[in-house]
Amino acid sequence: MTVRIFHASSWEAVVLLAAAIDAGCFTGPDRRILLLSRTGPAPEAVPDISETAGFERLRGRFDEVRPWNDAIAPFHPAGWLPRADDAPLWERHFRRAWSLGEEELELVVDSPHAGPARALTRVFAGVPVDVYAEGPGGYGPTGEKLPPLIGARTRRLLHPDLIPGVRPLLLGEFGVEVRAVPSAEIAKVVGELADSVVESPLVEAQVLLLGQDLAGRELIPASEQDGLHRDMVRGAAALGHTRMLYAPDPDAPWEHPAALAAEADRLGVELTVLEPGSPVPAGALPHRLRPALVVGCTATALFWAARFHGLPVASVGTELLLERVTPYENGERTPATLADATLPPLADGTAVTDQLPFTEQELSDLLAAVAFAMRPRVRPDLRPAAERYLAAHLDGRTWRYFKRRRLASLALPGVVPARLAFLRSRPTLLRVARRARAVRSGRG
Repeated sequence: MTVRIFHASSWEAVVLLAAAIDAGCFTGPDRRILLLSRTGPAPEAVPDISETAGFERLRGRFDEVRPWNDAIAPFHPAGWLPRADDAPLWERHFRRAWSLGEEELELVVDSPHAGPARALTRVFAGVPVDVYAEGPGGYGPTGEKLPPLIGARTRRLLHPDLIPGVRPLLLGEFGVEVRAVPSAEIAKVVGELADSVVESPLVEAQVLLLGQDLAGRELIPASEQDGLHRDMVRGAAALGHTRMLYAPDPDAPWEHPAALAAEADRLGVELTVLEPGSPVPAGALPHRLRPALVVGCTATALFWAARFHGLPVASVGTELLLERVTPYENGERTPATLADATLPPLADGTAVTDQLPFTEQELSDLLAAVAFAMRPRVRPDLRPAAERYLAAHLDGRTWRYFKRRRLASLALPGVVPARLAFLRSRPTLLRVARRARAVRSGRG
């Protein structure tokens, strides 16, 4: 018998896995286990995905559903990683607790460099791994240099085709097979979930506003997050919309958008705030409401609304995020870059229905340059692509995706004078220059 363990920590992840199963991406196991986790700042205050209305429609794809948070309590699933010496003990424990015996296992996890996926790949050493990325983060580099033993056993990267024609970069250093889950299957599963809710208190909103707990993840201050939410209301009202529904980040149950409500009152806008535990999952709201516009920052649901539901979307705050996200290699930089480059800004009323001027090739080249600047040790193979892009396309529009200090530290075009360009191909000279700069800074 072969047992396949699927891990998911978001509603979109469960939908993607269900759609992948329906599409025949996974065949053959005798037993499927869905392992659910809650990884937000206060997981104990967030309803489990299995409690979401319509989940029973998805449950039939799996033989069992188990809670990862309970399995490792009292540890927090986002940060817990067993010591390497303890991993065999944990494997024996889970095999006994989940009645796995000595059966052959396979893992299906999200990005293996962080969170529960990292713990699972360490506990079940040597087990074949498939990786999926349900959101825009999959178009960026792997978050850290993975041990070869993990990369070598990773077979595929599954993803929703959020940006047609653009290939995800996650795990590209290992040459894994990249497979897009058919969009039709994803849309079918979302519709299945949304339509399963017979009764709901949702209003007939013209605009769906998607909240994100950017402050809780320490990306921007809470005051600036409130400002972004107010920008959503102001921008949508400026386009003539008067009825709006705000869906808070499901991982931030303590959020009370008082500033948002006050702004709506000032503008004479009818604003409804979706209460925690709503019978309709936030990701299914675009399908359920069919609003005239979906507004957000970098939320996965924003990309899904545009790609799988064909709805007009607009973004706010991407330029601010690109400026504030630190360090440069922070994984949120990729979603911010993609949202800024592919989704129209809400502040530009005409752009809400217009295509932004990036071809598929230009977007692929931009992502490659950003990926190398983020993780040069993980993807050194992307240096030539980054140099070509920066030499040809660095201008007032694209500078926002890079930092001068970062380009200088990597000796990339844009800050290195043309007469010194030969230094970029001479690592020894680069090291000497960096050492001299460090010494001079120390003396200052």
